[in-house]
Amino acid sequence: MSEDLVTLGHSAPDFRLPAHDGRQIALADLRGKKVILYFYPKDDTPGCTTEGQEFTALYSQFQAADTVILGVSRDSLADHERFAAKYHFPFPLLSDSDEAACRAYGVLKEKNMYGKKSIGIERSTFVMDRDGRITHIERKVKAAGHAAELLKIVQQIP
Repeated sequence: MSEDLVTLGHSAPDFRLPAHDGRQIALADLRGKKVILYFYPKDDTPGCTTEGQEFTALYSQFQAADTVILGVSRDSLADHERFAAKYHFPFPLLSDSDEAACRAYGVLKEKNMYGKKSIGIERSTFVMDRDGRITHIERKVKAAGHAAELLKIVQQIP
């Protein structure tokens, strides 16, 4: 599924991915709750750390809004375990090592760093309502302030 097929108002592509805490998490199993699915490039890098810390700081408010937060990157479960433990993230980090979810949500993009081209995750967030429909899409996310913006969004979803 390409980026243009992940559309507001449509059902979110389902997946089942391993989490750093040992669980297998399927999006379909979260029906009845609001979901924030955020894709980030790399564990323990400045922007990804900021984003995770801001979600952590507001976590109780997200819980009060009946919202599940899921962070996804291509990093290994071992990397996720270290990252989550270091910053005490209270939400699952999912390992998409085969890139299936990344492809389904269209978040893999060509990047150019110091003249070297590679394919990486473009920081992107998808918000789902209780029925699993996408209500908000944000691409090219700036990490600072992102969690607070999303909290306002999920608080408006019945």
